[in-house]
Amino acid sequence: MEIYQGIILGILQGLTEFLPVSSSGHLVLGQIYFKITQVGMIFDVSVHMGTLLAVLVVYFADIKLIFASVFRVAAKVAGRKPFVHLFKTDENLKLAVFIIVGSVPTALLGLVLKNFEDVLFTSKTLVGCMLILTGTILWSSRRYYNNEVSGGKLDTRRAIFIGIVQGFAVIPGISRSGSTIVAGMFAGLDRDRAAKFSFLLSVPAILGAQILSVNDVIKTGMTIDPAIIYGTITSFFIGLIALKLLLKLVHQGKFHLFAPYCWLVGVLVLLSKLI
Repeated sequence: MEIYQGIILGILQGLTEFLPVSSSGHLVLGQIYFKITQVGMIFDVSVHMGTLLAVLVVYFADIKLIFASVFRVAAKVAGRKPFVHLFKTDENLKLAVFIIVGSVPTALLGLVLKNFEDVLFTSKTLVGCMLILTGTILWSSRRYYNNEVSGGKLDTRRAIFIGIVQGFAVIPGISRSGSTIVAGMFAGLDRDRAAKFSFLLSVPAILGAQILSVNDVIKTGMTIDPAIIYGTITSFFIGLIALKLLLKLVHQGKFHLFAPYCWLVGVLVLLSKLI
């Protein structure tokens, strides 16, 4: 793969990871239509790491508070001091627990679907159908905008539900950000809280996928070429811009406006299979 091709895919990843239009689906389409070969899970996960860095930058303050709460509990455990009360009073510690709880179903589903990666990442028909599904999910979010008035609090049940949805979002064409944010709103969270949990929940998911990819590199003997490096850097900077834009649109209640785009691209992809 040439460097310019890696940059093209990096731009696609950066834009579509956070904008709810499915980054994996667009990466598959980008590889097919730009005739980019020899791109597998390693490149896909690497550019996802670029966008993960964007999440870490935007949510740095929240992540720092979460780790501070976890270390506080660890210190009390090491000193044999009571710590159970912290789980009731420390909101950041609760958030850490919900992220762990939500990550479990994501990991299990990810491991299962990884066995079908050769099919999932090569089918235009699948991508087209899933993009249409994503558009429908986004459009349905309109009815949940009023959750900001009587929004529920994040709990174990909601975290597991959102984690399950995130697990299925490994299928190209299903937007991870779009599906998990709508899942949170469907479960009763206000849109800002749903978006925050969605992106914090993505951190362990992407890190876990990166760990698995390292194992694949060792087994296959593949190396990281310059195209992957440039693609990852590009995905970070473009992703940073896209994430801030998405959070603004979610806050303004314009999240569903991405639905027509998903429908259009999905239909065009399916039509291209018939022509």
